[in-house]
Amino acid sequence: VIASGFCAGLAPGMHPGDLVVAEEARDADGATPCTGTGLLVAALARAVPGATVHTGPLTGSDHVVRGPERAALRATGAIAVDMESAATLRTALCHGPRPVAAVRVVVDAPEHELVRIGTVRGGISAFRVLRAVLPAFYEWHRSLLLPRR
Repeated sequence: VIASGFCAGLAPGMHPGDLVVAEEARDADGATPCTGTGLLVAALARAVPGATVHTGPLTGSDHVVRGPERAALRATGAIAVDMESAATLRTALCHGPRPVAAVRVVVDAPEHELVRIGTVRGGISAFRVLRAVLPAFYEWHRSLLLPRR
């Protein structure tokens, strides 16, 4: 199961369109480790040559975060924040063991918050990147050598 979509970057130097591959997905209910992160990063590099890929913890929030709240989440060690990855991956594991991962595309970053007019352009760029990475998801799945069901 891959949770994919958009996120807010927390780390300085992140830009709209950068990719985030979670090493774990966190929320108030705990942390879910991700599977095959290195394989996924390699597949993404092949699918989108030249893309910037960040790896690290992805944290969850039930609302858009800005300013001081964004800095507080960064202080936990998280590199990005989204609203659904942790719950999605935890729920997937509740239904039996399986590989789980989260891939997000940065829409806004500390230097490019959602309140800026340039966010629309960043959102369009992020959507194009997300569309381009789909072949990497298939490659990641095939590389895990899962038993056939």
